[in-house]
Amino acid sequence: MTHPIYHGRYAPSPTGRLHFGSLVAAVGSYLDAKAHYGTWQLRIDDLDRPRILAGAASDILKTLDAFGLHWDGPVVYQSARDDAYRAALDQLQAQHFIYPCTCSRREIADSATTGRDGLIYPGTCRDKPHHQPLHQHHHTRNTHSAALRLRTAHAHIQFEDGLFGPQHCQLEHEYGDFIVQRADGMYAYQLAVVVDDHAQGITDIVRGADLLDSTPRQCYLQHCLGYPQARYMHLPVAVNSQGEKLSKQTLAIAVSARQPVTLLNTALTFLGQSAIETNDVDDLTNFWPQAIHQWQRTRIPSVRTQSAPALV
Repeated sequence: MTHPIYHGRYAPSPTGRLHFGSLVAAVGSYLDAKAHYGTWQLRIDDLDRPRILAGAASDILKTLDAFGLHWDGPVVYQSARDDAYRAALDQLQAQHFIYPCTCSRREIADSATTGRDGLIYPGTCRDKPHHQPLHQHHHTRNTHSAALRLRTAHAHIQFEDGLFGPQHCQLEHEYGDFIVQRADGMYAYQLAVVVDDHAQGITDIVRGADLLDSTPRQCYLQHCLGYPQARYMHLPVAVNSQGEKLSKQTLAIAVSARQPVTLLNTALTFLGQSAIETNDVDDLTNFWPQAIHQWQRTRIPSVRTQSAPALV
């Protein structure tokens, strides 16, 4: 029996230690990949260097390993991939897809409307003439006078989410022309993840529903760069009692692998799956084959957010 090619990934940002919400995303993406006889790769999304916590990346790797979440192939670090992002910008520039924008946040706020994911850029700089290179070959902060935006024109994006079904988006009206390189020279998240996913051969992206609104922009970038469009599924995001996403900022507690099966079963039930019965809270050898065998997408709650269990 043959199976469709499936290459999945997990891409945490090392801004802190793994908490229950990030463990849920890791478990869901891992199980979906393995249930489809696919690979599960690991990337550290350390693009936003000022937000990176020293030692967090190595701590994430150790924690995943302690839970038996073993990745395929080498770990990729975004911080080592500036040349790839620069090449993608060169390609977009050659195709006249990008333009410099010197608008301040206040200027944008004064004339913008609100869309799905914040203010919609009104296109102020879209047709202005420019007489300097669109981007520099260095990344010293505060050396760039302009951000780079991607022209969305009249793009209509469609994709089928594995949990939320058909998605449609008119980019210009719902998001506007979006930034692919910031004015300080930092490459934008939307550009970096698209370039990285393509380079790693990722076919399927399973991640939290807080990123569902990023997907139309990423699909459009895939189209502009000539990449195949990935398949997506967005999982419920764990929130605290105040309805806030678990994160370093909301003081989410780091997960402990002292009793890995107990916490993994909590993640499974959060995702609508049955807990795995084992005689030992450390018995990962038997846990993962059973969890993979019973994994069913149709049992995942089709909600964007869900309260985390009180014990986490």
